[in-house]
This record gives sequence, structure tokens and C-alpha cells, in this order.
Amino acid sequence: MLTLYHAPKSRSSTILVLLAELGILDKVEIRQVTIPRQDGSGGRDPANPHPEGKVPYLVNGADHVRERGAIMLYLTDMFPEAGLGPLPGDPGRGQYLSWLSWYQGVLEPVAILNFFKIEHPALMATFRDYDTAIRQLDEVLGQQPWLLGDRFSAADLLIASPLLFFGTDMPRTPAIDAWAQRIQSRPSMARAAGIDG
Repeated sequence: MLTLYHAPKSRSSTILVLLAELGILDKVEIRQVTIPRQDGSGGRDPANPHPEGKVPYLVNGADHVRERGAIMLYLTDMFPEAGLGPLPGDPGRGQYLSWLSWYQGVLEPVAILNFFKIEHPALMATFRDYDTAIRQLDEVLGQQPWLLGDRFSAADLLIASPLLFFGTDMPRTPAIDAWAQRIQSRPSMARAAGIDG
């Protein structure tokens, strides 16, 4: 059985939503663990096998996966019948992999740098700036409902996650806001919120 190490109201909540979207909540043991929180509460949980004490962490027998993009790819490949991630050979596979990697390599770093008002030319050259990242999202979502066109995917869940978590504290365009609202209204969001408490 798959085991997800999870802390409520954290980055791993996105994985709960994915489990609901995949229809496999009953096939995954969810083990709640504590994590250090930014407000100083919580702490590293000795029951959490993640090497850094973070979440999410997915265990499948002797195999384990960390980082949300990798977990999403692992699960959408493992449960392809849900259609939430193009498989190898699918013409949308490259876009899907690109969006998953773009989130972790570009959007999350620039969002954090923007939130804390940290600027440096080397950071801008490496990651781009927040406005450039938002502009790129807006160019795509101004023309189609989902990142992969008419096809909702796990990439939508991952990339929208900070927008949903931080709300209007994370500036966005009307097209991005409408996309985030479409994701927020999915039944899987309510199911995951029920698990999180």
C-alpha cells in the first residue's frame, strides 16, 4: 500500500487533492506528521522518514518519492486511468513535464523572493522575476482553460497551489484568477480540506 506522510495545511495538501482527483484516497495510507512551521510552531517528527523532515513524502514498498512535482508525476503515471497526466508517447507529455519542473524551478522561487522583497540581478537572471512568471502563465491561460489546453492535469493543481494558499497576497491577472477559481471549485478541493480539518 502507498503511504503518504502529510502535515495538514502544508505543501502536501496539494497531494491530498491529487489523491482525491485520482480516486485513490482509499488506496493510500495517510500518516499525519508534524513539521517545523514558519511561525515557530511544530517541529521535526521522528515518525517522518523524509530525510529533511518535510512533507509530502510518498512511500511505495521499498521505493520513496519526495517533492510535489515528482510525487505528482509518479502518481499520475501509476494511475493513468484518471487522465491527469499525459503518459510517455502522448504529445502533451513534454508540456506536462515542463510545467511540473517550471513550478519548482521558477514559480516557487520567484514567488518566495517576491514575497520577501529580495532582489538581486543574479537571482533575476537565474529565475526571472515574479511579473515575468505571471505574464507567462497569463499568456497561456488567457487562451485556454487549463495549462494543457482543454485537459485538466496535475500540473494545474501544482502551479495553482500557492495562488490558492496565499489568496490575493499573491498578485495575479484576471485570467489566472479565473483559472484558480475553477480549480478551487473542484470537488477534490473540498474532500482534501475535509481531511485536513
